[in-house]
Amino acid sequence: MAPPRKRKPNPRRPPCDNKRMRTFDESGTVPANPWRFCVAPMMDVTDAHCRYFLRLLSRRARLYTEMITTGAILHGDAQRLLRFDALEHPVALQLGGNDPEALARSAELGARLGYDEIDLNCGCPSNRVQEGCFGVRLMLEPRRVAQCVRAMRAAAGVPVTVKCRIGVDETEHYEFLRGFVETVADAGSTCFIVHARKAWLSGLSPKENREIPPLRYERVYRLKQDFPQLTIVLNGGVRTLAECERHLREVDGVMLGREAYENPYLLSQVDARLFGETHAAPSRSDVLTRLRPYVERELSAGARLRHIARHLLGLYRGQPGARAFRRMLSERAHAPDADWAVIEQALTLAENAAAAHA
Repeated sequence: MAPPRKRKPNPRRPPCDNKRMRTFDESGTVPANPWRFCVAPMMDVTDAHCRYFLRLLSRRARLYTEMITTGAILHGDAQRLLRFDALEHPVALQLGGNDPEALARSAELGARLGYDEIDLNCGCPSNRVQEGCFGVRLMLEPRRVAQCVRAMRAAAGVPVTVKCRIGVDETEHYEFLRGFVETVADAGSTCFIVHARKAWLSGLSPKENREIPPLRYERVYRLKQDFPQLTIVLNGGVRTLAECERHLREVDGVMLGREAYENPYLLSQVDARLFGETHAAPSRSDVLTRLRPYVERELSAGARLRHIARHLLGLYRGQPGARAFRRMLSERAHAPDADWAVIEQALTLAENAAAAHA
């Protein structure tokens, strides 16, 4: 493979001033940047129950739905798929699809229902997505993505963002990524969320695609240098807030995925560490107490406790009583008549263990 062609600096493009984006203002808080800290869209994970729970941990984190296809929205139960609680704001809808008209109609509906952002998935490598020729396959068709973004922006009236990878299969040199971003940005998208790994379209499972291709953070940093006018959010392999702080010296935002789900109490420190907020972080028991009205409302509407409780399993990770907390929820929440009492029992086990270790 020939080495990538070096691009001459553009004299019309101003130098990147990241310091302006990451410093605190006179009030002690970070100037408004909606994408400074985000929780990634995750299939079968970031449903409405999950997002409501995560919002109780952080006021400032930007939340995303799991990817929802245009076919499911336009030909299925859109109201059920797109429902969310007002407490979830700021919340974004991630769409999967490749047809500009269908994406525009879905984006318009999402915006009308109140979503703060519509994100186009150009990064998912699953077999289902590949068979539909969307997700990460769209990175190979930047002009089509530009058409989709243009149609979505015209229909939605809210920010339209793109989540992508740094490359696909053997097409991983920086010029490929740069060309993709440049083409799509010309269609009006001003925010790109970049998973700092390439994707393999065959030979790796979605899980392996999140772990095996090496992380190339420097490519995402370079995007910000080349496109200072765009909002660039880094995703992939970030596990701590200290790592977030380091990345925020180079880019505008950071997105966490599995770590935010498996260790959700991490979010309780986000507002203070990354936004300079001064309100006290909620305790784990406070979070569950505030969750109770939501749980009881959802159960009375026909939801099953297991669909809510599964998102709580990591709340006490690393704490005394974590195993007892998980076991209680895992074993008891599946009963057809399971109610709030199961979560209350799990909380009591965890709190008693904490008291014994004090």
